[in-house]
Amino acid sequence: MSVATLTPRALYEEVAELLRQRIFQHDLEPGSWIDELKIAEEFGISRTPLREALKVLAAEGLVTMKVRRGAYVTEVSDRDLAEVYHLLALLESDAVAVVAERATDVQIAELKTLHAELEAAAKPGKVDLEHFFAVNERVHKRILAIADNRWRDQMVDDLRKVMKLNRHNSLLKDGRVAESLAEHRALMAAIESRDPQVAARRMREHFSGGLEAAGQHSPAARRNAKAPAKAVG
Repeated sequence: MSVATLTPRALYEEVAELLRQRIFQHDLEPGSWIDELKIAEEFGISRTPLREALKVLAAEGLVTMKVRRGAYVTEVSDRDLAEVYHLLALLESDAVAVVAERATDVQIAELKTLHAELEAAAKPGKVDLEHFFAVNERVHKRILAIADNRWRDQMVDDLRKVMKLNRHNSLLKDGRVAESLAEHRALMAAIESRDPQVAARRMREHFSGGLEAAGQHSPAARRNAKAPAKAVG
């Protein structure tokens, strides 16, 4: 029997991850065209693996490709946001209901520890937005991991990639960090009470609040704010 050999990660996959992180960090802004020549030169690669990487990101919804024009970072519309948040609310409310019903005491303790870290990141006067984002994501991922459904996890992962295109805007609304934290407190209380129905409702409310905040600072909302008011007859 021959010994199987592991191949190194394909170059285009590494390039896709580098670009993905730049998009999530908004180094590449939504709506901006991707300069293939500049990036290929910066990475020291040919345009072939770069284009393969862009196809991967296009499949994830992070970039949009135009024939003979290239690719640009996807700009999330209000409809996109509503659809993504709606699906995430359905999937993650189902997951948290499973957690409230089946999680072990140890697993709930893990969630409580993460929540305490979230509280620390949102301390009044010392809010650390980047850390808040990171811990918030860890809380949601841990809930999904405990619920243990790989098909749901895959769908959520794809949807969250699109949501991240607008993630920095979701907490720009005045008081949103405090609102988000309060929603997490209510969510944790339902989990600790082992009430699946309430936990699911709290998760849906959490996404509803996030959508409202994100929608107020979406690209479409900003464009409408800048547009001159129409006369009303």
